[in-house]
Amino acid sequence: MPGDGAPADKRHAPATLRNRDAIVAVLADWLPEAGTVLEVASGSGEHAIHFAAAFPGLDWQPSDPDPAGLGSIAAYRAEAGLANIAQPVALDAAGAKWPVDHADAILCINMVHISPWDATLGLFAGAARLLAPGTPLILYGPYIEPDVPTAESNLAFDTSLRSRNPAWGLRDTDAVKVVAADADFVFAERRAMPANNLMLLFRRT
Repeated sequence: MPGDGAPADKRHAPATLRNRDAIVAVLADWLPEAGTVLEVASGSGEHAIHFAAAFPGLDWQPSDPDPAGLGSIAAYRAEAGLANIAQPVALDAAGAKWPVDHADAILCINMVHISPWDATLGLFAGAARLLAPGTPLILYGPYIEPDVPTAESNLAFDTSLRSRNPAWGLRDTDAVKVVAADADFVFAERRAMPANNLMLLFRRT
């Protein structure tokens, strides 16, 4: 469970400052106007706070499997004082049961490549339980696309990830689309993002 939101619990992920506004620009097109957004693997919580401020008409539910991450999210939440962001919940994407039973959208940033493949399988399975037809599951991060040359920096990143943990690594977008289809999601849109990242939109069928 998260702590009391002490400032000392705050973590900082430098990439969030660089990519958050570009992500907001896409989310403005893809998120519903109202409802609850479940963010899976919220990490430090910096994205969650920024997005909750950018979309005051949406209720933001951050989550993370790491107790230290939950403490950081709680600290940023306490500091921001926003009414539309809930206390973070402990959520393992690969788990058979999630502590949330409904969402109007799900967002997952930079988890798919820094987790075992079971986490991606679990993400789509969990999203299928929570989302109504037509609602979005949105992914952000670096991927390998079969028909698009992979940037040298992404290839080096993939090698680094696999050296740290053989179960990690950049995923093939076609493989992700197969998992999505098996969970009754349709691939809807791809957006190229700065620093060789992608945003992928799937919708529940």
